[in-house]
Amino acid sequence: MKTTLDLPDDLLAEAKIVAAQRRTTLKAMVEHALRREITTPPGLQNSRYARNELGFLVLRKGTTLTPHEKIRKLQEAVDKEDLQRALKGGS
Repeated sequence: MKTTLDLPDDLLAEAKIVAAQRRTTLKAMVEHALRREITTPPGLQNSRYARNELGFLVLRKGTTLTPHEKIRKLQEAVDKEDLQRALKGGS
């Protein structure tokens, strides 16, 4: 299905650069970002995370925070897995 998105010029330019660096398309990046945003990652369903009333993942009440560096490493691992899956033709 086709749709039109109105994006700020600077965001679009940056996204095109990142897509080129990753050797992918802007369409693939947008699809990946949307899927990641609306899908609860495996293993988080029964974890310390929950979805708020807007659908965003948030920490459950009473949860201790994870250090920023650990979060960054976890996100990099998830991104790497998603990229490998996309390169193999999966979604």
